[in-house]
Amino acid sequence: MRLSGNCTHTIGRHKILILWVKGIVIQAMPQIRKLSPTVFNHRVTQPAQVAPLWVSTVATLIFGVLYAILPEHITPGPSWLPLLLELLIILPGTIAYLLQHPFSVRTNRLIAFCLLGIITIFLISSVVLLITTLPARHQGRDAISLLRTAALLWSSNVLVFGLWYWEIDGNGPHRRAEIGHQATDFLFPQQADGNTKNWVPHFLDYLFLGFTGATALSPADTYPLSHRAKALMMVEALIAMVILTVLIGRAINIV
Repeated sequence: MRLSGNCTHTIGRHKILILWVKGIVIQAMPQIRKLSPTVFNHRVTQPAQVAPLWVSTVATLIFGVLYAILPEHITPGPSWLPLLLELLIILPGTIAYLLQHPFSVRTNRLIAFCLLGIITIFLISSVVLLITTLPARHQGRDAISLLRTAALLWSSNVLVFGLWYWEIDGNGPHRRAEIGHQATDFLFPQQADGNTKNWVPHFLDYLFLGFTGATALSPADTYPLSHRAKALMMVEALIAMVILTVLIGRAINIV
């Protein structure tokens, strides 16, 4: 069947129009890439690969073990109580995961903040109890015990606030793994250039942040950006300062 002249003319105009639009898109691509680097360049891995749930779970259980070693006179109850509470809270989520029916991201975050609230209360309570019971302890006999207690509390402080930083930054590890994530609560050195290399912080980065905050009592190479990040760093530095000055100072007969 032969096409009429009008149909041939219409098809020809459509081809010209398609080629014209294609040429405009090709010419505009460099400008689009500059205006939207997030869409074209900031590809990151999937949340399940970046933020495995077991990382924070193991860190929380380590706190429970450290706390169980503390002397009974500086714990508001049995020293094994935090570890027991952690196991009771973590167990349902672990069973659900093993049965291939994991909790939602929101539920896991609620559980994480519940655990963080519990262990933070225990940590602060122990620091307060140690300060209040310190005058009643004999210096010579308890010097080694005080040093050991201070080391356990200081390590627990680093671990607890490393977990806090891990959970709050960018509204959680899953959000940080999304495409185009930028620094929101903490600015790491790798993000100073706009995160053009698609870098995502891991738990060790936040643990190191907690370590530097407890030793230098101030930010090192990572800076807090939000009010909640600054408030948490202030609390961590205050706890570390009390442990390092008052408690250890008493143990070596300076105070």
